[in-house]
Amino acid sequence: MDLHGMFDNFTNPALLFFILGIFAAQVKSDLKIPENSAKFISVYLLLCIGFKGGQELAHHGLNIETSLAMLLGVLLASTIPLFAFVVLRTKFNIQNAVAIAASYGSVSTVTFITAISFLEIEKMPFGGYMIAVMAVMEAPAIVVGALLIRNFTTNVGESSVFKNLKHAVTNGSVLLILGSLVIGFITNEKQAAGIEPFTTDIFKGFLVVFLLDMGITSGKQLSILIKKGIHPFVFAMIMPFASGMLALALSQFVTDNAGNQLLFSILGASASYIAVPAAMKTIAPQANPSIYLPMALGITFPINVIIGIPVYYSIINFIAS
Repeated sequence: MDLHGMFDNFTNPALLFFILGIFAAQVKSDLKIPENSAKFISVYLLLCIGFKGGQELAHHGLNIETSLAMLLGVLLASTIPLFAFVVLRTKFNIQNAVAIAASYGSVSTVTFITAISFLEIEKMPFGGYMIAVMAVMEAPAIVVGALLIRNFTTNVGESSVFKNLKHAVTNGSVLLILGSLVIGFITNEKQAAGIEPFTTDIFKGFLVVFLLDMGITSGKQLSILIKKGIHPFVFAMIMPFASGMLALALSQFVTDNAGNQLLFSILGASASYIAVPAAMKTIAPQANPSIYLPMALGITFPINVIIGIPVYYSIINFIAS
């Protein structure tokens, strides 16, 4: 294991502020980020990461590696929820199993952004097309969830799959990422340089504030999940590493870039707590949000940020050595 790399991640200000947020929630502090400010920062981060990804995609160009990477992303986002559903059905009813499985098949944009911040600290390059990979991984798990509900229940209409696909694509987070990606792709370098202070220079500062808010939210979700027993905890702790290692293994066949491999790992390991919960309100209305939302946000998100990123980084370095 690269202990130096792990230490650097633990001393990353963004991570430390995230831990501060968890601590504040546990000691029941009144520390909080105003809701409107948190929403603005969320929009800002999505806009910047999409725009910069589009710029990098334009520089890199659409080629075999890019196409294979996006194909692998769709494959992971489609198969992980199926595997998760099979495991979850032993302990949860169909509605909850589908909601949890879809959450773990989709991705967390914030975890992805944190991984990018880690790569920048380590000065490890990565392909900008990975932003596009992340964007295309949002919707497949939602569609798979709709198909599972349709297959195992009789109260879902024939057009539900198409409606839910539309809902997934037009979800605010997904639409902003895809739209910003397209805008970044068609914007020339001179025009992009004009807004660089906004899209690049202040990005890490806003990320720190956002992760502080996420820490506070995660800390509160943990107390809710404790009441649900051991099974959600076990799944939420083991599943990220199982899917993350699968994504890491498969990424070896698509790219030899270490940064891209780490991002594939964290995309496979992460769980959605924004797009999927919004979609589950219509796909699986009887699913309990107090189970699948705290699992993704209260357990899997901290595990990926605190442990997962440095572990995958160390494994990739070990393979390369």
